Amino acid sequence: QVQLVESGGGLGQAGGSLRLSCAASGSIFRVNDMGWYRQVPGKQRELVARITSGGNTNYADSVKGRFTISRDNAKKLVYLQMNSLKPEDTAVYFCNANVITYGSGPAYNYWGQGTQVTVSS
Repeated sequence: QVQLVESGGGLGQAGGSLRLSCAASGSIFRVNDMGWYRQVPGKQRELVARITSGGNTNYADSVKGRFTISRDNAKKLVYLQMNSLKPEDTAVYFCNANVITYGSGPAYNYWGQGTQVTVSS
């Protein structure tokens, strides 16, 4: 079993910054890609940023140049530094990890419970 726990959400101001963290725990043999997604009511969950175990990253066009994803492989942590926040960044942010667990064959995608980010204008 794998758990992903996010932290760091909350209320930010337009132009300000917030930092999200996500910790993976459980019977983990290997963590492959990790990422952040976000969702607003009535819309599909969308990719914000992803990072491979080797550190390669990709970002949604809407956050390029403002958000930075990083990870600590040893601690099984992934971060999302959000700068120059905009009201349209308001959403529930979800951590995602592709994980191989001990005793299982293929990798599976796991999700955190989500953390609310609200940006005021």
